[in-house]
Amino acid sequence: MAANIETMFSVREKPWHYEMTKDKTKILQEAPTSAEAIKLAGLDWSVEKKAVYTGDSIEINGYFANTRSTDNKVLGIVTDRYKVVQNSEAFEFTDNLIGNSVHYETAGSLQGGKKIWLLAKMQETKVAGDIVEPYLCFTNSHDGTGAIKACMTPVRVVCNNTLNLALSTAKRMWSTGHKGNMEAKLAEAKYTLQLAETYMYELDKKAIDLANISVNIQQIAAILDELFPVKDTDSDVKKKNVAEAKNEYFRCYNAPDLDKFIGSAWGAINAMVDMADHAEPRRNTSNYGENNWGRIIDGHIMVDTFLIKLAQAAKVSV
Repeated sequence: MAANIETMFSVREKPWHYEMTKDKTKILQEAPTSAEAIKLAGLDWSVEKKAVYTGDSIEINGYFANTRSTDNKVLGIVTDRYKVVQNSEAFEFTDNLIGNSVHYETAGSLQGGKKIWLLAKMQETKVAGDIVEPYLCFTNSHDGTGAIKACMTPVRVVCNNTLNLALSTAKRMWSTGHKGNMEAKLAEAKYTLQLAETYMYELDKKAIDLANISVNIQQIAAILDELFPVKDTDSDVKKKNVAEAKNEYFRCYNAPDLDKFIGSAWGAINAMVDMADHAEPRRNTSNYGENNWGRIIDGHIMVDTFLIKLAQAAKVSV
């Protein structure tokens, strides 16, 4: 992600890639309003669709180049069905959803403006007695490759873990392509995300249920064996990696912030969340940070799978 960041700001905390991107990153002491945020993030530009021509100056029907207004940079080639959602509309959407009191924790652009994101903080609440800060994340792409996404991302304050659990009783994400009536789609997204209170209510309810369900180490170990299978014929490297993954899980499970949940299903799932959010990568590739950001926003398949198997072991539904 560090290599892909073009401009951004972050409130109070330096991002992990700050030393590599400090010339592109503004660190603020207070969360800005919408009008301030769009400028501080370097997103105060628009996207214009321009005709595409061959080398012989013949216009290619049905295709356009998405270009940035400030430098005429081509962000991507799209069809005539593609509908542009401007950066200003993304901030306006978030303002309308949360209200005039909205404050942005971080926002910026990736890959030279091809992708943008913004993260707005909502009113804190409690889940199973722990303080949780819900955030609204909005991501958009201007290169024609990605969908518009808006989602709730609750964060457990004491350990900065994201509680993006896939609940059957509440929805936390909405997405759509850049086609059709965008105004109607954004209205639909607003309606969907107004169910954020429902998601937080159901999350708290589910957390309390899980906190009252006992699970033992043997049950957890059996689930880890399913998540991280290994055979006698596997290489020593794979066996070592699997053993390290399991050890990392139990390190998270025995962390001080989970003391009151030890022996419960809620403690077990929080340990997996901690592991998924913060574990060091086996291979630190150039796009690891960006991919991990995507997993945190979209929800982590390993966490969701662990929760399903945990519920099966405890004979409850999620």
